[in-house]
Amino acid sequence: MSNTAGKPKSAEMYPGPGFRLRHRFERPAPEVVAGFGEFATPDVSDLMNRLYTMTSTIHNLTANNLRILGPACTVKVYPGDNLAVHKSLDIAQPGDVIVVDAGASTMNAVLGDLVSNKARHRGVQGFVVDGLVRDIEEIREIPGFPVFARGVTPIGPLHRGPGEVNFPISAGGIVVHPGDIIVGDLNGVVVVPREMADGLLERLRLRRALEAEYKESVRRGEFSNAWVDRLFAEAGVQGEDADGPASAPPANGAA
Repeated sequence: MSNTAGKPKSAEMYPGPGFRLRHRFERPAPEVVAGFGEFATPDVSDLMNRLYTMTSTIHNLTANNLRILGPACTVKVYPGDNLAVHKSLDIAQPGDVIVVDAGASTMNAVLGDLVSNKARHRGVQGFVVDGLVRDIEEIREIPGFPVFARGVTPIGPLHRGPGEVNFPISAGGIVVHPGDIIVGDLNGVVVVPREMADGLLERLRLRRALEAEYKESVRRGEFSNAWVDRLFAEAGVQGEDADGPASAPPANGAA
């Protein structure tokens, strides 16, 4: 008997969510993006109260001296598929960082040396991938092209979809919108929401002089941990000696 039912409808793909492309979005001013290149990711993370840093499993897989900086061109793919990654190369503008939400998949790579070389020729600053890549030896030979990801695998991607370009994604536990500024170095990857970038850069520059003075004094050995004792005292904590509890001054400073 012939099978006239065909494949299940649940296996079909449909237009709409999952197959969307956005060609234009608002980017921060180039001078603002460049300004964040003056700062390491710990400085940027601190001033955002440590809430906008991707998980540390997403790390630099290329040369240690390579940093990544630019507005995010966001890509969401079905884990193991990179159809939308290929399309993002036609949409990203020179200077963009392509951020790929691959669902933290530990199966297929979603890009390798061919996609990376194509991206470099389009002026893309690099990739941040919440997933895996491959051909890492060849990627490392691309001059000045950083790739951050969870790791590597020899298993290549499929090219079927679904996928979206330039809609909000989740990468490394952080929501990334198109146009957010991506700052990455050996410490990790920080996401600066576009709407707060100007004010944050101003605060970083104001703080820089004070931080430099404090760090230099620590290098000379000139520092005090009195603030630590104060916090312990305010919490009512007392130290203990070998012979029993040691007395601690009351938090109010009374004798």
